[in-house]
Amino acid sequence: MRPLIVLLAGLSLAVSADASTLAEEKARLGEEAFSVLAAEIGLRESSTPVRELPGWSKPEKVVVWTLPGWDVEALRAAAPSLEVVAVEDVEQAQAAITGAQALIGFCTARLLDAADSLHWVQVYSSGVERCVSVPAMHEGKILTNGQRLASPALAEHAIAMMMSLVRGIDRYHANQLQGAWRSEVGMERRDFMELDGRTMLVVGLGGIGSQVARKAHGLGMRVIATRGSRREGPDYVEYVGLADEVNVLAARADVVVNTVPLTDATLGMFDAEFFAAMKPSAYFISVGRGKSTVTDDLVAALQNGEIAGAGLDVTDPEPLPEGHVLWTMPRVLITPHTGGRSDRSRDRLFLLVQENLRRYVAGEPLISVVDIARGY
Repeated sequence: MRPLIVLLAGLSLAVSADASTLAEEKARLGEEAFSVLAAEIGLRESSTPVRELPGWSKPEKVVVWTLPGWDVEALRAAAPSLEVVAVEDVEQAQAAITGAQALIGFCTARLLDAADSLHWVQVYSSGVERCVSVPAMHEGKILTNGQRLASPALAEHAIAMMMSLVRGIDRYHANQLQGAWRSEVGMERRDFMELDGRTMLVVGLGGIGSQVARKAHGLGMRVIATRGSRREGPDYVEYVGLADEVNVLAARADVVVNTVPLTDATLGMFDAEFFAAMKPSAYFISVGRGKSTVTDDLVAALQNGEIAGAGLDVTDPEPLPEGHVLWTMPRVLITPHTGGRSDRSRDRLFLLVQENLRRYVAGEPLISVVDIARGY
């Protein structure tokens, strides 16, 4: 099987004098590239063909929010019997939604209320809390999302934050900005942690969590984890506990990585009790959802020395307000919810959209179906 990057290059470079042949080649390359992608990051297929779900019929029209660089003709090639209406914003989608059985890229109450034939919604993000809060989504509709697509980038981001903190790069960079050569950076030697043999706790062993765990294991770390409903995990995770074990496991960890989705169960789960359970020498990395952390409790834990530092790609509130204490706290790294971005993110998303569109028209099982009631 050819590497994904080679297949993506083929998608963008394929040329032919015959338009129908070109469309067929793009569709074939798209299916092959998606197969590689699914295997690489563990995308999951629904157990039920969409044709067997209530409300499905052969679709006639789909409204798609197309991102810059996307090949609309390749989407049309994946579903040649379908009217594919490409839009650039919500207003254009609103004007086009009448008669559409599928909406790709948007999920707003205004759009869903205006739709008269809508059955399937595909969102681009992995988080769906705003979408599932729309009452119309609970009226017999199917929802798919972008889960796991950003997991390679987010995992590398989490590891980068961890490495920066345990080696004191944040302190050195602050000195660099002042033009100061300081070998004593206000840290004890014990603060410069070696990771080999240390323990990482991954809270939320889903797509992102599994990628983080794999990379940490590759660094020689012992990895333990929790997940919401079952104890199964990959070989590189030493122990998988359930959600109610999280505070007990936190006491064993040198690094805790938050990768949970936002649900009623995870809202505010990283609170004063959790931080009190962590080692004073341990670091907290958050690339899940901001509202899973009680910000005031995190600030207090940092100020009181209950934890050694934090790397935050997500915060509550978001954006983090100007002047917030977290901006200037020592041993805190902040990025503006951009950990999932990479040079490959948009290509992965396009392949998912192309494949799910093909599957929906054919009545086949969809990829990354969301349990609307559970919220992920």
